Amino acid sequence: MLACLVAAWLVPACALGESTTVAAAANMQFALEEIAAGFAGETGDTVKLVFGSSGNFYRQISEGAPFELFLSADEQYVEQLVAAGRTLDAGALYAVGRIVLMAPKGSPLTVDSELKGLKAALAAGRINKFAIASPEHAPYGRLAEQALRHAGVWEQLQGKLVLGENIAQAAQFATSGNAQGGIIAHSLALAPNVDKRGQWALIPASWHQPLQQRMVLLKGANSTSQAFYQYLQQPAARSVLQRHGFALPDAR
Repeated sequence: MLACLVAAWLVPACALGESTTVAAAANMQFALEEIAAGFAGETGDTVKLVFGSSGNFYRQISEGAPFELFLSADEQYVEQLVAAGRTLDAGALYAVGRIVLMAPKGSPLTVDSELKGLKAALAAGRINKFAIASPEHAPYGRLAEQALRHAGVWEQLQGKLVLGENIAQAAQFATSGNAQGGIIAHSLALAPNVDKRGQWALIPASWHQPLQQRMVLLKGANSTSQAFYQYLQQPAARSVLQRHGFALPDAR
């Protein structure tokens, strides 16, 4: 069931009609679908949502992909698009991401915020596979690597890491039972049918760089995308983000 759910994260969500196409980081799946539904209810307009890794979206947009609004899990991708002249402005911060250690039911991994259980399980040889998103192009993968280095277990995990194309795929691996655990986005740990599949603990924010999530309107954005962009900065949308495990940034 979870595999089907995660597969849905990687393809466009159904839209009711022609409007605007939004590229969003995979960790935004549940929060953004709820926000888009609220937007549709208030305005009668709909948005087509496409979820994936921020790094892959950055490359696609750089090559001319027809998105109108980009919600990145890492503001550096937006900043690079701004510098390349592909945006209407510098965009806006919309969330601050957090990560958690998660282990599926039946795992020998004891879950705790400071990863002491992971260190003990590695020392005892009980960890064969551990899932994170790819640090190369998934911002949450970079955070996972930073946290694992902080805990002093990064080198011990070499040869055991299972890399997801994005954080949604990493969440699938971490909860499937094929891996003993993994590091996933807090927002996905709170998602339906995910939190019931195991235990998780929030990793201290001081263990990794802040993950400032920034969105931006791209050149050619229509009126619906601009209205949705503004809607995402309003109290109703920000409340949804907070409920789905995101910290709210100061507007800038």
